[in-house]
Order: sequence, then structure tokens, then C-alpha cells
Amino acid sequence: MVKLSVIVPFYNVQQYAPDTLKSLRANTREDFEFILVDDCSTDGTPDILARAERELPGAVVVRHEQNGGLATARNTGIDRARGEYLTFLDGDDWLAPGYFPQLLAAIEELGCDFVRTDHVQCTGRARSIHRVPHGRRWAVLNPREAILPADRSTSVDYAYAWAGVYHRRLVDRGLLHFTHGLRTAEDRPWIWKLHREAESFAVVGLLGVHYRRGVASSLTQIGDVRQLDFIRAFDRVIEETAADAEADKLLPKAVRTYCAIMAHHLGHIERFEPAVARKLRSLSAAALKRMPQDVLAEVMDSMDAKRAGRLRRVRRRAVGARTVAA
Repeated sequence: MVKLSVIVPFYNVQQYAPDTLKSLRANTREDFEFILVDDCSTDGTPDILARAERELPGAVVVRHEQNGGLATARNTGIDRARGEYLTFLDGDDWLAPGYFPQLLAAIEELGCDFVRTDHVQCTGRARSIHRVPHGRRWAVLNPREAILPADRSTSVDYAYAWAGVYHRRLVDRGLLHFTHGLRTAEDRPWIWKLHREAESFAVVGLLGVHYRRGVASSLTQIGDVRQLDFIRAFDRVIEETAADAEADKLLPKAVRTYCAIMAHHLGHIERFEPAVARKLRSLSAAALKRMPQDVLAEVMDSMDAKRAGRLRRVRRRAVGARTVAA
């Protein structure tokens, strides 16, 4: 029986994949499987994965015929997974030796639906520890209660799928799959759904995942149209949260986070090509119009003046354009 399925999407990461696979070799166990999803890479990544399938115990390579993005690649891995527990790693990150056995032991000891962990962020040679924004450790808790408060960073803001491990019952309940086709912010609807609908979770202080920042091929570094998928991602968060029985309680947090991410992108609009920048402004204006207006007004009044100003300018520009068109 497979105890742990590790899902690792790869796309054009030939420079980093050898380190990733080396770290997986330092985390093997006879009841672990490694599902290596090649998302239609066009560099040397497929050859590296072909060798890994021969040399890494428990490795299975699945190749996409078309590039589908990270969310779709993870879903492919989830559908192929046989393990009692599932976890994720990205193809340009790496693990400390023996980390997965420790992570598995933690969730088995706690007996909860999912466990979240801290991680090490690596930017060049710099290292920094990033912790789950939740105070209680090694205690089984209700994940819904970890969404709030709205005005502070909470567990739903720490959206990294690879920072944790998940029981198979979440797959059976339809809670572990990602929104198909999202190319950025794919973790946001996913983490909100987990915290709204799963029954139990815990936070543990394990440090095993090394998250590589500043990778040139990463979408966080590329100002193209795919970055605008954050709009679709947060629209889904708002839509699903609005349908929740506690929508009045949870929506201020969802709207506030959406506005903060939107203001961030608008504040760095110079990194987008002109056509993409225009689309960012128009999509942002339309998204602000779709949000629950009473909640939005309260959120914008409570934001700092700089970020709220960016959002208000986008709204005014959209209203002005509609007036001229009329």
C-alpha cells in the first residue's frame, strides 16, 4: 500500500530539476510514490525526468501533450495518486533530507485532515524562515476558525500547497483539486476551500521545504497576461465565500485580500507590457464592480491611503470611460 504520494509538476526547469530530484532521493521510502508531471516542457527537463523514472525509487512520470499550467499539472498528479496521504513540491524547489517521513509522522500522530508547515525561502544565497501565520502549534483545530480576523494575516494568506500534507479523504470530498487552468494564484481558491470545508487541521514547526524565489521562468517574475489569472482566482474565492452560510462573517476577509493583491499589481504596473497593463486596469475595475459593494466600501475605508487610492483611481477611470461612451 502506498502511504504517501508526492506530486511534483515540472515545466522548463532543467537548471533546477536535478537539485529537486536529488532531494527527493533523500526522502524515499518503500511506501512512497513520486508523481513527476512534465507540463509539456520544451527544454531538457523531459530527459532529466526520464532518467529519474529509472533511478528514483517510486517515481512515475506523466507527460502533458499541451502546457496546462501549475493547477492543471497538480490535478493530473492528484488523479494518479494512490497514497493515503498526498503532498506537493514544485519542480524548482528542494527538500531537506528525511523531511517527508517527519511530515508523515506528524499528520499520523495528529490524525487531522491536513497539516501546514513553515518553510525556508531562498533568494539567491539568502535564506529566511517563513512561518504559518497561526500561533498554536501541534494542536488539532477547526480550519474555519483560522480564516479570521480580516485585518491580520491568517492561514488563508499562507497559500503554498507544498507547505503541508493532506489526507486522502479530502480528495474523496472534492476539496483537494485546484481550479483547472489557473496559471497564477492557483493556491488561493484552494486554501480558502480547505479552510471553509475541511473538518480539522494543525500547524507544525517542521522546516523541510526550500522555496526558490526569483527564478526567471517563474510567473511571479514575468509580467505577461498569465499574471492576470489572479482575477479569476479571487473571483472564485468571492463567489464561493458569498455562498457560505457565514458569508457575512467571512466576506470582509476575502474582499480585503483581493483588494490587497489587486493594489499590489497596480502598484507594479510598469513591469507589464502596455496592452497587459491596460487589461489589468480594465479587469480590476470590472472586478471591483462585481464585489459586494457594502463590504468593499468598508474595506477600502480601512486600507492605507496609498493602496486605497490606487483602487479608487481605477474605479473612477472606469466610470469616466462609461460616461464618455454613453
